[in-house]
Formats: sequence, structure tokens, C-alpha cells
Amino acid sequence: MVFIGKLLILAIDIYIFIIIAQVILQWLIRFDVISTQNPQAANLIMQINRVVDPVYQAMRRYLPIPPIGGIDISPIILVLVLHIVQSIIGAVFIY
Repeated sequence: MVFIGKLLILAIDIYIFIIIAQVILQWLIRFDVISTQNPQAANLIMQINRVVDPVYQAMRRYLPIPPIGGIDISPIILVLVLHIVQSIIGAVFIY
């Protein structure tokens, strides 16, 4: 059971890293550091969005959170929820 718990926690850590990478890429695109005209950059953005967007869509369906000052806070809420899930998994499987 400990192995399963640690594996789930690792998967959640990787997913949080992907969320953070998506937010950073969105900032870099917004400030014209990365151009979406570059095929490699466009492919990377598309792949990350394919992983993260279904969760955002489900979350926005049940928690309609408007942008605050033009900033989407969905990634922050998702990371907080994932940390709570990690704590629960750690309490149930590992300790």
C-alpha cells in the first residue's frame, strides 16, 4: 500500500509541475517572449493544454470562478486541491 501511495503522490507532483509549466508558458506568450508561430512552441503548448484543460473545464463547470483583475485563478485553486489530495493520500496510504 505504501508503494501505491507514493506512486499516486508522485503522479500528483508531476501534474502540479505541468500546471506550473502551463502558467509560465502563458505568461511568456503574453509578454511575447515565446511566439506561437514557432512550430515546436505551438506543439508544446498544445500538448500541455491537452493534459490540463479537461481538468480546468470540469473545475470551471462546478466552480464558476470569474477572473480576478483579468487573472485566472483556476490553476491556484487546482494546485491547492491537489495538495490537499496529496495530504489525504499520505495519511491513508503511507502513515
